[in-house]
Amino acid sequence: MLKSIETTGKTEEEAIASALAQLGLERDEISVEILERAKPGFLGIGSSLAKIRVSYEAQDDSVVKIRNFVNGLLKRMDSSATAEVTPIDEFNFKVNLKGEGLGSLIGRRGETLDAIQHLTNYVVNRGDGKHIRVNLDAEDYRSKREESLGLLAKKVAAKVLKYRKNMTLEPMNSYERHVIHTALQNFDGVSTYSVGTEPNRRVVVAYGKSKGPKQDFRQKR
Repeated sequence: MLKSIETTGKTEEEAIASALAQLGLERDEISVEILERAKPGFLGIGSSLAKIRVSYEAQDDSVVKIRNFVNGLLKRMDSSATAEVTPIDEFNFKVNLKGEGLGSLIGRRGETLDAIQHLTNYVVNRGDGKHIRVNLDAEDYRSKREESLGLLAKKVAAKVLKYRKNMTLEPMNSYERHVIHTALQNFDGVSTYSVGTEPNRRVVVAYGKSKGPKQDFRQKR
């Protein structure tokens, strides 16, 4: 939805800067129409301010809510990174962290990234009628991790078939277990299930048809 506001300033650039500060947008995200140019007058007499109209594409309230929360959280964590929010559809949003020092925001095996994502999902859905889902990433960590886990799953499955013996993987969160289960759900000769309790729940890659607990690959990430 296209919206607009009008602002004034001693110069056109000052009026534009005022509009950008109010909207929290960048210069290339707005279009400017000059309604009245600034007039210096004579010795201050007869001067007038510049007046402009700034048009911009209004963002979804959820986008603004997510971005404001994540940026505020990052600031409290003494990080200069910022959140780039992209709506996938009405209920799903992708957040990509941009900036320096993203390694500390990812954390060991993505633990810090998961914590930020979990907290963001909790806050943006609190007191809201619709439930939205936020998927947060940095430096394509999740896609790289998925690829790595997929390769690990198939390597372990090959060993299970070779030695005809179940193998238990290291503890993983529900998202990582989901990746393992999905990677092997159509792998002939093996099956998967999870054992243990959080945060030490593990995936078992079993030889043949599993007799273990029900798989948890349908759990939310």
